Amino acid sequence: MNGQIVLSARNLGVRYKRRGGLFRPPRYHQAFRGLTFDLYQGETLALTGRNGAGKSTLLKVLAGILRPDEGRLINHGVTVSLLSLQAGFDPELPGTDNALLSAMLLGYTRAQARASLSRIAAFSELGTFMDEPVKTYSSGMRARLGFSVAMFLSPDVLLIDEALAVGDRSFREKAEREMNKKIHSLQTVVLVSHSESQIEKLADRVIDLQSLGGRHVL
Repeated sequence: MNGQIVLSARNLGVRYKRRGGLFRPPRYHQAFRGLTFDLYQGETLALTGRNGAGKSTLLKVLAGILRPDEGRLINHGVTVSLLSLQAGFDPELPGTDNALLSAMLLGYTRAQARASLSRIAAFSELGTFMDEPVKTYSSGMRARLGFSVAMFLSPDVLLIDEALAVGDRSFREKAEREMNKKIHSLQTVVLVSHSESQIEKLADRVIDLQSLGGRHVL
């Protein structure tokens, strides 16, 4: 691939501890191991595989939320944001405040965040719910808010965990159109989706964690 490397994974491995019994020691589940690849500026990389293959876990590692048990992740000076159906909002705060905080965590000033707030609200289609606490939102409404923040306050690398599947058909189509704009504007994206049609339309490369047994080198 041409272009600047923004993230480098080197022999990444993550495992989870499973609860044992009274006379049984704890067991471990290996999400993936020996995973090595580079992510390039402006590309869209899709992660595929069955449930439990480690797709969402890998996104958390790339976002710096989860530390790998093996190997290392090298961030080449870029901002990274994870958008998922379980977006990390403060449930007690309204959508407006969460949008502002999310923007400021991405490095924007309060003034810059406020300048984009009306566009974020309009794109999310949340209406008066923007002024309600996020704890009153459904998972779909939370994802709409998170997706809208990410669209108008783009980090260098955007990680998307099934968020394009949210909402009704009209919103999904709008989300895909907006993602297409991002892709053509050199936004770097790592995408998890179970939709083959979405992957075919959006992705430049695919890593199938299931077929590779969690081990891959690019």
